[in-house]
Amino acid sequence: LNPTSRVERRPEDNERVRFLSDAERARLLAACRASKWPRLYLMVLMGITTGARRGELEALRWRDVDFERGEARVAQTKNGDPKVHVLLPAVVEELRRHVGAPGALVFASRRRPDTAFNFETAWRAALKAAAVRDFRFHDLRHCCASYLAQAGASLLEIADVLGHRQLAMTKRYSHLTTSHKAALVGRVLGDIR
Repeated sequence: LNPTSRVERRPEDNERVRFLSDAERARLLAACRASKWPRLYLMVLMGITTGARRGELEALRWRDVDFERGEARVAQTKNGDPKVHVLLPAVVEELRRHVGAPGALVFASRRRPDTAFNFETAWRAALKAAAVRDFRFHDLRHCCASYLAQAGASLLEIADVLGHRQLAMTKRYSHLTTSHKAALVGRVLGDIR
């Protein structure tokens, strides 16, 4: 008999949607550039622009980065699927500044090169310097999704970028696409009287 079978399962509360304002984003990126860890800016920039999970970034190796195509391949995501992240030119440029051996981790520890660098101290220092409160690294994924939604991306497009298997996960951003839906309905059906 499973000892946990009688423990009540409560629903997960992962409905949090916290994203950076333009001013917060600018301050945070500036603080990351000034960090003692020289790759913090790259890590945060990739988090915002790709919507990658922390674990995906920490496992990224140089052989997974295709500079010519502007892509980073993830062999296996949290849900078991492979994924390709599109890298913006600013990200590619920053990656080139730090390029390493093909088998090396992009965000490797200095002491143990086959382990990801523990950047928690640098991350917290950057948040403090930028005066950004109540913000976790995972919220960078929410930034990516929220910025896409605010720009009019569909839920299907956002789900594809984030690697969500089900649109239900992506629907938390639907309130940000309301103006896009209003413009669409107005454009297509606005002349009906």
